[in-house]
Amino acid sequence: MFGQANVLAQGQAEFPPSVGDFYLPSILPWGAENSYWFTKITAMVWVAVGILIIFFLVSYRKPQLVPTKKQWFAESIYGFVRNNIAVDMIGHAGVRFAPYFTTLFCFILLTNFFAILPFFQISPNSHIAFPAFLAVISYVMFNYVGIRHHGFVKYFKNSLVPPAPWYILPLLIPIELFSTFIVRPFSLAVRLFANMFAGHMLLLVFTLGGFAMLSANVWLAPVSVLSWVMTIALTFLEFLVICLQAYVFTVLTASYVQGALADEH
Repeated sequence: MFGQANVLAQGQAEFPPSVGDFYLPSILPWGAENSYWFTKITAMVWVAVGILIIFFLVSYRKPQLVPTKKQWFAESIYGFVRNNIAVDMIGHAGVRFAPYFTTLFCFILLTNFFAILPFFQISPNSHIAFPAFLAVISYVMFNYVGIRHHGFVKYFKNSLVPPAPWYILPLLIPIELFSTFIVRPFSLAVRLFANMFAGHMLLLVFTLGGFAMLSANVWLAPVSVLSWVMTIALTFLEFLVICLQAYVFTVLTASYVQGALADEH
C-alpha cells in the first residue's frame, strides 16, 4: 500500500487505481511471462502455511507437563477453538473436528493479518479465489460428515424435507435446497472476501488520498495529515475485523457440521 503511495507521489502511477491494479504481476525473476500464477498473494499463502506448520511443530516438539511459553500459546489457541467453537457448537462430538477448526481459524487469522502488516499490506482473502476455496473445503466437509453419519438418502431427506404439512413441501424443498447447498458456501466466501477487500480499499483510499491532496495543493497539507490519521485509526478497526472474520468463518463452519450431524435440521 505504501509502495503504491510512493509511486503515486513520484507521479509514476495513475490515480485513482483501477481494477487492473489488483491483477498482480509475477514475482518470479525468470519466465515471468509464463508464471503469472506465482504472485505476491500466492507467496503470502505459502508463507502463512509455512509459519503455521513450523510454529506448531516447534511448540509440540518436546511437550512438557509444565508448558513452555510456545507450548502454552499453541495450547491456548487450540483450547480456545476446541472449547469455545467445536464443543459449544457441536457438543462433545465436536472434539474430533477441533484440529480442522483450529487450522482453519489460524490460517484465516494469519492471512487476514497480512492486510495490516508492513511490506505485505494486503490479505490473500481480499481476492475471492482464496475465500471461495476455503468455503468449498468446508462445504465438502459438512456434507461428507452428514452423509457418513446418516447415509446418503437420510441425510438429504433431513436436509431438504423439513417437518411441515405436505402441501407446503413443494415450496419449502426448493428453499431448503437453495439455502443449504448454494447459499451456505457462497455466503461463507463472500462474507470473508467482502470484509477484507473493503478494509484494504479503505486503507488504500485514505493513504493515497493524503498523498494526492499533498501533491495537488500545499494548502491541503492539514487535510492530508488528517487523512493519514484516519488511516491509523482504520488500521486498529481493521485488526478487530481481522479477528472477527476468522472467528465467524470458523463458527459458521462448525454450525454447518452440527446441522449435518443433527437428526432433524
